[in-house]
Amino acid sequence: MTVIRRFLVVNLLASLLTIPATAQDEEAQAKATARAAMVQRIDELVEARIKTAGFEPTALADDGEFLRRVYLDLTGAIPRVAEVREFLADERPDKRAKLIDTLLNSPAHATHLANTWRNIMLPGGLNLEQINNVVGVQNWLRQRFVENLRYDQLVAELLVASDGGDVGPALYYTSLDVAPEKLAASTARIFLGLQIECAQCHDHPFDQWKQKDFWGYAAFFARLRQPTMNNPNPRGAARLLDLDEGEVKLPTTEEVVLPRYPAGLSPDQKELGTRREQLAIWMASRDNPFLSRAGVNRVWWHLFGRGLVEPVDDLGRQNAPTHPELLDDLTAYFVRSGFDLRELYRTLANTRAYQRTSQWRGDASPPPELYVHLPVKTLTADQLYDSVNRVLHRRTQSMMAGINVNTPLLDPRRQTFIAKVQSAGRNFLEYQAGVLQALSLLNGNDLAEATNAETSPLLGSLQAPFFTDDDRLRTLFLATCCRQPSEPELSLCRAQLMKYSESERSKGYSDVLWALLNSAEFALNH
Repeated sequence: MTVIRRFLVVNLLASLLTIPATAQDEEAQAKATARAAMVQRIDELVEARIKTAGFEPTALADDGEFLRRVYLDLTGAIPRVAEVREFLADERPDKRAKLIDTLLNSPAHATHLANTWRNIMLPGGLNLEQINNVVGVQNWLRQRFVENLRYDQLVAELLVASDGGDVGPALYYTSLDVAPEKLAASTARIFLGLQIECAQCHDHPFDQWKQKDFWGYAAFFARLRQPTMNNPNPRGAARLLDLDEGEVKLPTTEEVVLPRYPAGLSPDQKELGTRREQLAIWMASRDNPFLSRAGVNRVWWHLFGRGLVEPVDDLGRQNAPTHPELLDDLTAYFVRSGFDLRELYRTLANTRAYQRTSQWRGDASPPPELYVHLPVKTLTADQLYDSVNRVLHRRTQSMMAGINVNTPLLDPRRQTFIAKVQSAGRNFLEYQAGVLQALSLLNGNDLAEATNAETSPLLGSLQAPFFTDDDRLRTLFLATCCRQPSEPELSLCRAQLMKYSESERSKGYSDVLWALLNSAEFALNH
């Protein structure tokens, strides 16, 4: 058993010790108490900053706005009509907290996080020639999110991964050519929130990083190789080997740079394990001051559209957080919780800051970093595709509860849709869709199927004789916008229906559904 495996197994065994029911209840109560205190602390700090800037926070979002937002953020797709009706009719005062718990414990949450992190790790999109390995990354991530594996252990496991194929993340390494300098730059950005690549060729001009800092971190990946043609992986999938030799040198010199952690420490030369195992152990240790802070900033970015430090992967000394005390407190809370990602999402989603309306009716919109209102976010390609499928009542492989490693999760329709819709960047607060996305939504096969009265289950269900025209129109709004239409919207829709004879009235409903699916409201999370 490798050193890192022993390290992780010891932690796992400790977490599996039998705890009496009363102790479990006490632990759950203590966690709930800590969560409530943190929720209150977040709101106090955010609202104090708002008022210092001379603004007043907006009201909370109504139930429809909140419902659509939290489904998209936590599960990656809009809710079904029945779920919308049930939530809107629920009069319990704690229904939002209960919904958050339900969504976080659902298989769809793990799938959505896997989609999100796959896009972070493989930002270039889907390589059709490596589709099996893309699925491997997806499945590997999803299984860990299903288990709610400690975030520090998830990162440690990724750093020592060697397999690809159906259930391995090796494609992450091969997509970066297994190059030490590329892996150093990528892992530092994603997991440490550090842009150290500027020190690759010279000392960083604005931050503390020196050239030897960069290459010292890159040295942890210097002995990583793909099998040669004489020793191929029998499955043909991406696979990695850790050799006993291999060094990095400063560019244009013969000076060898030995491994050094970004915190300034170096591993003991007598320390057991491969260099990647040494890095993984440090990454999950208390000696690492970056991982927890970067993880908190990443989750805040995911829910609020921007990080407390922005860009989300640049937590250098020159880039101050918008809410320093809040970031410090949240980081300490995340560590105390045992690096529990699900608990961090639960805490943030229960704040007033997250549940505010995104609507702003003032003259000049306040800066988004104040969180006077929740920033409006664009949907990712995955969210848009899965939401269209939800309207279609089409159950896609990526939304299934189980993991079938023999079936690609990324079906050809998804690949084609994402290739057209996926934006180059990942700034949630900027609408980056181009002509291909517009054409895909206006004339694509998916929307044509969704809005065809003969093929759309939603439109077919509206033919029930006990529905009035207004009932049918309200159902379309619930299915797409998760809210009831306003009276002016109903009037416009009624007018569109009147353009058709009674026998062709279904075409009018198709028009309304097509317009809703192509609206800005459907493409945004607000």
